[in-house]
Parts: sequence; structure tokens; C-alpha cells
Amino acid sequence: MARKDTAADTAANPGRLKQIALTYKMTRKADKKIGLVLAAVGIGIFGVFLAIGFLIGHPIYLGILGLLLAFLGTAIIFGRRAERAAFGQMEGQPGAAAAVLDNIGRGWTTTPAVAMNRSQDVVHRAVGKAGIVLVAEGNPNRVKSLLAAEKKKMNRVVADVPVHDLIVGTGEGQVELKKLRTAMLKLPRVLTGPQVTATTDRLRAMGDLMSNMPLPKGPMPKGMKLPKGGGKAR
Repeated sequence: MARKDTAADTAANPGRLKQIALTYKMTRKADKKIGLVLAAVGIGIFGVFLAIGFLIGHPIYLGILGLLLAFLGTAIIFGRRAERAAFGQMEGQPGAAAAVLDNIGRGWTTTPAVAMNRSQDVVHRAVGKAGIVLVAEGNPNRVKSLLAAEKKKMNRVVADVPVHDLIVGTGEGQVELKKLRTAMLKLPRVLTGPQVTATTDRLRAMGDLMSNMPLPKGPMPKGMKLPKGGGKAR
């Protein structure tokens, strides 16, 4: 059994190293100083602890501790700068907000593109303990009407659940893409777990109902009236 675990770990390590290398290459395209910054952080932390070790007479112990903390500090800085570079590349791209919502964390259920117009302005929906959050991306003037229509729909279906709306952008009153997750997590939690599940089920049922509605193929002839309910099936 132990041999199988060792073989699996050995097979997984090249994949992880390859992923780290790929992330570094992508980050370096947007952040040219990433290598120098990481080297400075690692060497700086290790050097400080090693110097303290010599001063107190324990260079080996402090050197090992410094090496471990240098690795940890370098990993943290690398993660932050890689995330910043990724957001910079995603900024302004269609669907960028949906990608952030998909990775917001546990307790949230996201549905991308619940509303869209011909100009490809789009509204995404997330449901969590803060209620319903509508996240719009696109032209600020155009998405306001999309948000208003979607909020009106939410109020009809789940009137007892608070509905928040956010517009992704860099203008006044908007939320930057890199701060979207933080802004959502700061919203007050007003629903319990069962209430979140019930809200999600109601919205999912509404979506299934809309998708299963029979729609006529092609343009509807002028003057044609929709049949009233109660007719006999043939």
C-alpha cells in the first residue's frame, strides 16, 4: 500500500512543478521584477535569521528556521503577485467576473450570464448567506437596466431574500475585479444554510421552468393570438 502512495506522489510532483513553472512564466509576462522580488525576499529572510543565529551561538538551528521561513515568505509573495498579475490580464475580458465568482469559496452557488443584451453586457448571479448578489460587467450605463430587470424578477420569486447588486469596473461606485471577492465576503450574512439551499432551489426551478417553456420556431405571424388555457388536447 505504501509503495502505491509513493508512486502516486512521485507521479503527481512533476505535474505540480510544471504548474508552478507555468504560473511563474505567466506572472513574469505581467510582472517583470517577480524574480528579483522573490530572490530578495528569500535571501533577506534567510540572511536575517542566520545572522541572529551567529549572534546567539546557534547558526545551524536559526539557519534551518530561516530557510523554512524564507520558503514560506517567498511562496506567499509569489501567490499574491501571481494573483495580481492574473487579475490584470483578466481585467476587461468578457466573463472575467464569472471566473472570480466560480472561485469565491464554499457556501456560494453561482450562475453565470443570467441576463445579457446584444452588446454583450452581462449579469451573473451568486447565492450565499448574504442573500442574492447580482454582479454586472459591461458598460455601466447599459448594465443598470439589466440589473433593474433582474432585481425585479428576483423580488417576484424570492421577495423575502435581500438582493445586492455590484458593477465590476474602475469607475466611481464600481468594484474592481481584484476586489470583487472581498466585497462579496464583506456583505452581512443574513441567511442560514437551509435558507440558502431553499433560495437556490427556487431559483433553479425558475430557470428550469423558463428553459422548458415551449417557444414557437421562427417569427410569429402578425395578428396571431396566443391560445388560451383550458383547450382540449387532440
